[in-house]
Amino acid sequence: MSSTEPRIPAARKPAATRRAELVAAAEAIARADGLAAITMRAVAARAGVAPTLVVHHVKSMDHLVAEVFTRIVATELAEITIFAERAAEPGERLEAVLDTVLDGTRDEVTLVWVEAWALGRRNAPLAVAVRGQMDAWREFFADLIQGGCDAGRYRVADPLAVAGQLLGMLDGLNAHSLVGWGGGVDRAALMRRAASAMLGSADTR
Repeated sequence: MSSTEPRIPAARKPAATRRAELVAAAEAIARADGLAAITMRAVAARAGVAPTLVVHHVKSMDHLVAEVFTRIVATELAEITIFAERAAEPGERLEAVLDTVLDGTRDEVTLVWVEAWALGRRNAPLAVAVRGQMDAWREFFADLIQGGCDAGRYRVADPLAVAGQLLGMLDGLNAHSLVGWGGGVDRAALMRRAASAMLGSADTR
C-alpha cells in the first residue's frame, strides 16, 4: 500500500463479542492466578486491548469478578449434575458426588470458592453471587438426599437442612486440603461416614 493511500481502520467488533472476550480473559486469569488477580490492566493485557476498553464493556471490576466466579462454579455444578444423573440408582448419587468432589481433582475451583468468601466481604456483587451459588449447591444436595429418601435408602425429615450441613463439611474438608491440613486423611471416606450418620443410612461403604 502506498504511503499516500488512506489507511482503512480495522472493523470494530460487536459489543457483545468484545465483552465475551473480556470475560473469557478474566476467567482465564482467575483460573491461573485467582480472583484477586482480575484487574483492569491484567484483563486488558490478556485480551490485547486498552484498559479503558475494559471499563467501557463491564459495569465495574467488582461485577466482572462476580460474573467470573459464577461462570466457574456454575460450570462445575453443571458438570457434577450431569455426572450424578448418570449414576445407576437415585440412592447412590449422593455418595458418587461426594467421592468425585473430594478426590482432589477440583482444587482449582475450591481455591476460587475460598477466595470468593474472603473477597466477598468487600465486594457486594460477589457476595450476592456467592450466596446464590451456595444456595444452588444446597438445593442440588437436597434433591440428591430426597432421591435417596424416595428410594428408601435414607431417613431424613428435612433434606434441605441436612444438605446445608453436608455442604459445610464438604467445603471445610476441601479448603483444609489446600494447605495439606489433616495429612493423608481419606476425605471421601470421612465424608461418607459422617453423611451416613446424618442420613439415617447404615451404608458407609
